[in-house]
Amino acid sequence: MARRVFVHIGAPKTGSTYVQNVLWNNKEALHEAGITLPGKFSAHDEAMADLRGLTWHATPSWSWERLAERTAAWPGDVIITNEGLGAATTEQAARAVSSFAPAEVHIIVAARDLWRTFPSMWQQSIRARGVWSFEDFIGAVERGAFEDFWEHHTANRMLRRWGDLVPAGQRHLITVPGPGAPHDTLWQRFAGVIGIPGGLCDLTVQPGANTSLGAAEVEVLRRVNRALGDRYPHRAPYQRVVQRHLVDAVLKQRTNDVRFGIGPERAGWVLDLAEKQIKELDEYPCDVVGDLAELRPADIQPVATPDQLHRDQVLDAAIETIIGMIGHAEQLNMLVPQPRESSLERFRRRATGKVKRGLRKVKPPQGMQLW
Repeated sequence: MARRVFVHIGAPKTGSTYVQNVLWNNKEALHEAGITLPGKFSAHDEAMADLRGLTWHATPSWSWERLAERTAAWPGDVIITNEGLGAATTEQAARAVSSFAPAEVHIIVAARDLWRTFPSMWQQSIRARGVWSFEDFIGAVERGAFEDFWEHHTANRMLRRWGDLVPAGQRHLITVPGPGAPHDTLWQRFAGVIGIPGGLCDLTVQPGANTSLGAAEVEVLRRVNRALGDRYPHRAPYQRVVQRHLVDAVLKQRTNDVRFGIGPERAGWVLDLAEKQIKELDEYPCDVVGDLAELRPADIQPVATPDQLHRDQVLDAAIETIIGMIGHAEQLNMLVPQPRESSLERFRRRATGKVKRGLRKVKPPQGMQLW
């Protein structure tokens, strides 16, 4: 049976993609060191959806029970990682933790400052088929009309739902370092919690694997989502088609140089929220890896919101996106092997040609046609 199970539950937009890429790219090295990740990346995502009762996958092959059974079969340490787990209810979290008994369960939550989290969270919602404008999103949070943001995307409430299920020493809060920190700082903090030896993992994976889009590009995607209607309603088909052929192949490849943010008029509100968040986390008994002060916004710049884009900026981005998709389609076409003519088809083609050539040489009687 497993000795320890580390459940990394998010939060979203806290460097999860970078950490997960390092883990999965070094699965064999971790395995040899006595640490395993059951299944593959999709297994954790499907199991998370099963735990939460989500219909994100049309034909999932992994359930939470299957993931738990695979976990129990390993004699060392196990890592379960999916940022969607943090949104589980208290009952779902309790079911998850109890499924790993009698192993020692550790809960890992990451936290990032709200000034960077808000724009990233909105963009992620658009890349998950969302259609609301940035102003609608941030306004809903400001008015208290979007409690799901706090429930599903912040460490404070995630820790309450998951952390309370294990002893204080088995709750770990990792703060995301601010801009300018060495790119591997987040990984070193994560690895330290689990006890992954330094130098074991190859860190050449780029931390920016989940590349952010520019203001115009994400606005184009938002309008595409709105125009899709009820097409690609499930998460997996949407990612397979829209994420792959539009976002990854085209939008991510643009310069994305028009950045966006909350807007200076809301800076005071965000700073007040940050202080409340820091105070609450400081009072919660858990292992803090990093510094809670990193949750205090330190680089507030007067940037525009996506809603302030000029219509020509969006139109230009849309036209360039169409051009990019034409090039992408041409590349895909070049990858498709041309069908080879069988010997029978070749014989028929040649025989038909000979017959037609022979008929053209025959002069039909006057007034009569061969066909």
